[in-house]
Parts: sequence; C-alpha cells; structure tokens
Amino acid sequence: MKCLIIAAGRGNRLSTKGDSKPLIPLLGLSLIERVILTAKKGGLTDFYVVTGYNGEKVRRFLDRFNQSRDIKITHITNDDWEKGNGISVLKAKDTLKENFILLMSDHIFDESILVKLKNEKIADDEVILVVDYNIKTNKLVDIDDVTKVLVEDNRILNIGKNTKKYNAYDTGIFLCSPAIFNAIEESLLNDDSSLSGGIRVLAGRGKAKTFDIKDDYWIDVDDEKTYKLAEKKLLATLKKTSDGPISRHLNRPISTRITRYLLRTDITPNFISFLSFILCCIGAFFFFLGGYINLIIGAILAQVASIVDGCDGEIARLKFQETEFGGWFDAVLDRYADAFLLFGLTFYIYFPSGNLLYLFIGFLAIIGTFMNSYTADKYDGLMRKKFGSKGYYFRIGRDVRIFIIFVFAILSIGFLFLEEIVNLPFLAILLIAVLMNAENIRRIIVLYKNG
Repeated sequence: MKCLIIAAGRGNRLSTKGDSKPLIPLLGLSLIERVILTAKKGGLTDFYVVTGYNGEKVRRFLDRFNQSRDIKITHITNDDWEKGNGISVLKAKDTLKENFILLMSDHIFDESILVKLKNEKIADDEVILVVDYNIKTNKLVDIDDVTKVLVEDNRILNIGKNTKKYNAYDTGIFLCSPAIFNAIEESLLNDDSSLSGGIRVLAGRGKAKTFDIKDDYWIDVDDEKTYKLAEKKLLATLKKTSDGPISRHLNRPISTRITRYLLRTDITPNFISFLSFILCCIGAFFFFLGGYINLIIGAILAQVASIVDGCDGEIARLKFQETEFGGWFDAVLDRYADAFLLFGLTFYIYFPSGNLLYLFIGFLAIIGTFMNSYTADKYDGLMRKKFGSKGYYFRIGRDVRIFIIFVFAILSIGFLFLEEIVNLPFLAILLIAVLMNAENIRRIIVLYKNG
C-alpha cells in the first residue's frame, strides 16, 4: 500500500529546534525519518512526500535518506504550502489512483496502528480516520490545537479544531480512497482549503468512517511542550515485557538516560553490545586478582555493564536499526560474559581455601545460567502470547544474577569483621545457583502445563 506524507508546513512554534520542521531531530532521527520508518515497520513500502517550505532542503535530505535506508520515496511539490493542508493532499491527485495511507510528518505514533489500519476495508468513495476516544486520559494532547471529532456509530458527524461538541481526537492518520481529492476540491469551493474541510464533505454524505486507536499512542509534535512529551513517551516505550525486576526498576531508568545522549552520536548498537562485554571481562579479571577491593571493583564493573547492555537495544529500537544479527550477537556476548563473571567469582572463593564444594556450587551457577538463557526462548514466546507486547510477567534472568553479585560484593565490606563466619561471595554464587536452576524448573513446569 502507498503512503502519502504531508511535510510542507513551516512549523513556527518549533523554529528554535530547526528551520525545517520535518528535519527537526527527535532522539537520533528527524521527525520525517521517524514517521517513514515507523510506517515501514508497520508494513508500508511506497512513500510519497509532499514538500513546500524549505522544500529543496527537505528533498535533498530525503534523497540521502532514501539511499541509506533503501526506501522508495517519490517527491511531490506544493508551492502553495502557506494555504491549508488540504492543498498538500490535493497535489497527489494525479499520482495516487488507488487507496493509500495518509500521514503527517510531525505526528509520532505506534506502528501497530498501521498494521491494523491497512487491513481495513473501505468503499471507493470512503475515508477512514484513526481517532482517539481517550479524551479525558490522553495527556499527550494540546487541547487548544488538536482537531476534535464528533463520532456516532463509527461515522464522523463533525470535525474541526473549534468544534464544541466532540467525543474523539483526530490523530492525523487516514486510510483514504481517491474520493478524498474530490472532497477537498468541493471544500475549496467554500473557501476551506483544510483537510478537515474535505473530511466534512465526506462526513455529510456518511462516507467518513473512524478507526479506534484504543490503547496505542500518538502525539502531534507541534511545539516545545509536545516535543518534550514525545521524547518522554518514546523513551517510555523502550521497556520490554521480558525485563526482569532489576532491569525494569533500576537498570532501564538509568540506561534510557544514557541512551538519550548516545543517540546524538554515530555509536552503533553492536558497539554497545561489545562494550558491555568488555566491561564484564574486565570485572571478571578483577575477581581473579582476589582481595575485597578487587571484588568490589569487579562487581561495580559488572553492574555498569548490565546497565549499558540495555542501551544497545534501546538505540536499535529508537533508530530503527534492529537486526536479527544484532540480537543474536548481543546474546552470544552475554553468554560469554556470564561465563567469565561466574567463573571469576568461583575462582575468587575457591582459591584461598581449595574447597571443592565451591567449585561444585560454581558449576551449578554456570550451568543454571546457561540453561536459563536456553529456556528463555520458549518461555518468553509463551508469555508474549499471554500478555501481549505491553504487559509484564514474572522473570528471573541476567539482570538479577549480576545484581546479586553487585549487592553481595558491596555488603562484604560491612562484614569484614565476620569474614570467618559469613562468606558473602560464596553466598552470592550459591544464591545464583539456586535461583537460576529453580527458575529453569519453574519455566519447564509452566511450559509443560501450557502444552
């Protein structure tokens, strides 16, 4: 399905961020890049972009973007960009002869909206507008600027920014038939060059339908306030259903702050994965050196690596750089890092005493950790089916075991006077061995009960 994107406006209220609104950067990507890549992730492949203000600059940028991302982009020019946005849509009349998705270059949204919308059926003379009924709970909306919609029985009765009676918001996402062009031309006869004017024409014929956004998000990035809200919302979407308790409540809040600054650089997700691995290796090396100071340094490095390890996926998702290789590469490095850390900690507790029990417990911790990774694939797949992409489920994994090493190492300083009685590094490796193997058994039971 083809996708038409309006990118002709000036965007005065965001002029402090850049002289071309579609090119204003938001967490590592320009607004228009983010819209196109979101649409591509939602299943669209053929893009038509209407440019106007600073059009030559925007088109040159899109040509470079087209080459770097291998995305088909066709330019449409609107020299009358100072008029209503309906004119920008109308410029595509001679180009788009079949149904198409219509998007705004400054609206950020969840790609799942398009996944569902593009499969909707419409007649040759209809248009579907994606609406948000969460008018009392949506805090991302500028109530003074948003286009309001009155809907009844899934049909639009009225639409406009100054509409007094309404029960939904216009998200700026449409599934259009070519009938939208004739409707805008008819609206122009009444001196209304807005897209909403064309929708009102179709609504008067009962041909403007709606599609409910439900719990998905969208935001019109129109000024400084909504720009900051968009940043906050996108960072909030980085939380994963598979995040363990430490990742969710400690690591992720820190890693997203780090990611926010890394996005301004050209650092790749794979480089971050490798950096996290190196930090773990250095931490394990300090364990091998022995002594409480080295234990603490190694544990701190391991916990820092655990936090940094979240940045690779965050950068990949925010910059749409996710690849199967990247996910696999990160998992391979994590397994090596886990082995080095646990073997280093096992050596730390075994070397002074030569107690073979320490080696056995260390072995159980290592094998439990590896099986924890192995069982995660099936378990996480089952939980995603149950909870969807936005829920949380119980999970003990890498974040927990590294945090255990960190906490017990820090506590060991306070227990120096009891070192003959309380061997905290040993208790850490014992707890990891018990938790990881118990978690694996629990997952096997859960998977067995669910067939």
